[in-house]
Amino acid sequence: MFALFVEYPSWIDPYVIDGLPIRWYAVMYLVAFFVAYLLFRYQCRHDGVIEMNASESQDFFFIAILLLLVFARLFSVLFYSDPVYYLTHPWMIFWPFRDGRFVGLPGMSYHGGVVGCVLGGYIYARRHKRSLLQLTDIVTAGIPLGYTFGRLGNFINAELYGRVTTKPWGMIFPGASPFPADEAWVQEIARKVGLEAASGSLINLPRHPSQLYEALFEGIVLFLILFFIIRPIKKKKGMPHGFVFSFYLIGYGVFRFFIEYCRQPDSNIGYVINGGGGGNIALFESFLNISEGQIFCLLMIAAGALLLAFVLARRGTYDSGKGGKAKKGAKGKRA
Repeated sequence: MFALFVEYPSWIDPYVIDGLPIRWYAVMYLVAFFVAYLLFRYQCRHDGVIEMNASESQDFFFIAILLLLVFARLFSVLFYSDPVYYLTHPWMIFWPFRDGRFVGLPGMSYHGGVVGCVLGGYIYARRHKRSLLQLTDIVTAGIPLGYTFGRLGNFINAELYGRVTTKPWGMIFPGASPFPADEAWVQEIARKVGLEAASGSLINLPRHPSQLYEALFEGIVLFLILFFIIRPIKKKKGMPHGFVFSFYLIGYGVFRFFIEYCRQPDSNIGYVINGGGGGNIALFESFLNISEGQIFCLLMIAAGALLLAFVLARRGTYDSGKGGKAKKGAKGKRA
């Protein structure tokens, strides 16, 4: 029988060095931050939109990354885990050990990371009398290329895999939950992809490699759009600060919203809106079945749209007959 699926590469090891509790996922996080920092410094030196030396940039990144990690973990605890457990065991939120093993921070929320990063930027901007929207424009122009590596880290960890699929690039992840072979839908999927489903057994079915979808679209494609299209438009058209950030929020929200239809929701949560019936989260059944992650994406899109409307309205104010002197003064002091 011809197999229409891909086995997860057996040579991939989530640990950098056998015997040491250092995972490639953690290394990818560091690479992501470093890439984002390099792109930030590049814009500081070559775009002429802000004057920040390396020391100031490092201070900004330190507080932004610190709050990113804190809020990414808090959102994961509040929205994707058992909040009651953590309310009664608050010390476990940031405790990096489980069952005597070092596991780092098991569970981070991207959307929480965004909130933490923006809050860190706000604190830095207030303290150093900088424009928050200017900082967010510079950071978000390059940050998607950074978290491309974070999604590759998810793939190396064989986590956050997608829903069951019959596509020929569907991948069997070793740690994915198997299904009872006696269920009719499991037998049908197995037959289509060329797997044997022995009665009474459990079978691991191919799934979308959604981590790679996210690395491509939320990472590389979004980076190319923001860095090489939106950023030059802002500079050429003299758009107020917040222009790039608004497109980042909209772009990420749109890409992630649709990729979520391929990514399996958390089993302990399921769908927030089950408008299409069914309820088998391992399969795509309806566009009306909405996950919690998609709700956050819709909020991102709405926030980006509102910010973009605000930015365009401000530009209209600058260009609405205030006179050359007013325009010149506004150009250098946009918030």
